[in-house]
Amino acid sequence: MQQASVTQAAAAGLPEAVCPHFHAAIELIGKRWTGAIVCGLTERPMRFGEMRRAVPGLSDRLLSQRLRELEEAGLVQREVEAGTPVRVTYSLTVRGEELGPAIRELRIWAKRWNCGSATS
Repeated sequence: MQQASVTQAAAAGLPEAVCPHFHAAIELIGKRWTGAIVCGLTERPMRFGEMRRAVPGLSDRLLSQRLRELEEAGLVQREVEAGTPVRVTYSLTVRGEELGPAIRELRIWAKRWNCGSATS
């Protein structure tokens, strides 16, 4: 459902089946690899290569794209350390850190219900 459709439904007085704020958050975090990136950053700040190794199968191009999107959404910040070579460290902003409890609960739920296994 598009953001406009949810907003229009609410404006029309229909029951609020889907909160537009919740929907927008799920759309952002639900993008392929985004949840894994945020999950990794809840543990500690990481450099690009560390994140790439922490999330097997994630390409450099897609990691760059997702980090940019998370920066634009205000969830991730990048810190450039001068020197040779230049080092860039990514960490969660305060806004991103507030996702921590939800991410941890989702991880617990996923383990409990064996999500991602061949038998789930």
